[in-house]
Amino acid sequence: MKKNEFKLKTAKLKEIALNLEAKIENGLKNDNTEVKSIPTYIHPLSCGAEGQAVVLDWGGTNYRAAVINFEGGVATITPKKAGGKELSATTTKGFSQEDLVAKQSEFVNEIELPAKAPIGYCFSYPADCLPNGDAELIRWTKGLDIKEMIGNPVGKPLLDQLNKSGKAEFTGIKVINDTVASLFAGLTDPNFDAYIGLIVGTGTNMAAFVNATRIPKIDSSLNWQGLTPVNLESGNFKPPHLTKYDELVDEKSNNKGSQLFEKAVSGMYIGQLLREAFPEDGFDETTDGKALTDIINAPDQHKNKHVKVSIAIYKRSAKLVAASLAGLIDMLIVHDKSIKKVRITAEGSLFWSEVAGCKDYNKVVKITLKKLLAEMGHKKVKINIAEIESANMIGSGIAALS
Repeated sequence: MKKNEFKLKTAKLKEIALNLEAKIENGLKNDNTEVKSIPTYIHPLSCGAEGQAVVLDWGGTNYRAAVINFEGGVATITPKKAGGKELSATTTKGFSQEDLVAKQSEFVNEIELPAKAPIGYCFSYPADCLPNGDAELIRWTKGLDIKEMIGNPVGKPLLDQLNKSGKAEFTGIKVINDTVASLFAGLTDPNFDAYIGLIVGTGTNMAAFVNATRIPKIDSSLNWQGLTPVNLESGNFKPPHLTKYDELVDEKSNNKGSQLFEKAVSGMYIGQLLREAFPEDGFDETTDGKALTDIINAPDQHKNKHVKVSIAIYKRSAKLVAASLAGLIDMLIVHDKSIKKVRITAEGSLFWSEVAGCKDYNKVVKITLKKLLAEMGHKKVKINIAEIESANMIGSGIAALS
């Protein structure tokens, strides 16, 4: 590479932000759009949540279950780190819904349960939320292919199986996306005007609260009103100003043409950008975000050109995330001009990664976001980016008790 092709100046980042903003608005109006903007039919009680719930978290090979207790606005999780169960068997051929529900319910029954409780289920696969709080699977990702579950509710079969076991009485189930769980967890501090959930790890996505009056696609017969959690599925955004290397990564992926923003940003893909930049240099298909940060952190062990390009890809990823946040925040302020303080609950190993020789990822996001908001006329808007331990579990507990 003769020049830094991954460099994005403020003018281009602003254009990306406004492009995403327009596509979020389109998703709020219409179904089957590039940025889906999926409403979640739950009004969270935020810091007013009180009582016990069973919380589940599943978005890959690891499945977690715990009991969460809210008392006086404070959440206690038992076991403290939430017990984990390895579920890699779900990707094997012939694995069925019956198999999945059996394994999930077996593990829930291994933990100490209250006699009676609702369930909050953080389910990190694309799903349409239903008015009763359940969710209907759109498609599988991450190697799963349990065909009979597509187009059907994911919470009810598990709820029914758990209630058959008789160990405890489960009074209901709420199924939410991981970005919505992060969004809800942010509500534990009530001192903000707007909230955002952000994931930047293996994948990337955002969620925010949008007034139902701004979501025309909600069925009027539901009589749904008020601030509504919206899972944007923003990883599918197709931003302008990507490079030929982004095109090559997309060409070689198993979902060509989709998740282009995710492929430019997330830990699963950014190492592949380095591989495409240096196709003759021996980088293999396993080169990911962790490999990229390892190169940055050990510059003496790698070629100077590899280190420089790794830093450029890392910084561009953070700046793209800042642009996406700027577009979302601008939209929220257009909807409600009283917004002056925004809390972003950020999750994901890439977002909180630390590197030597240049600014850490979250710092690049903060600096770039501040600059972009000033460019967009929001210089006085205060931004708080929070890292909350067990955000998925806390958010799922809030959902269960709401």
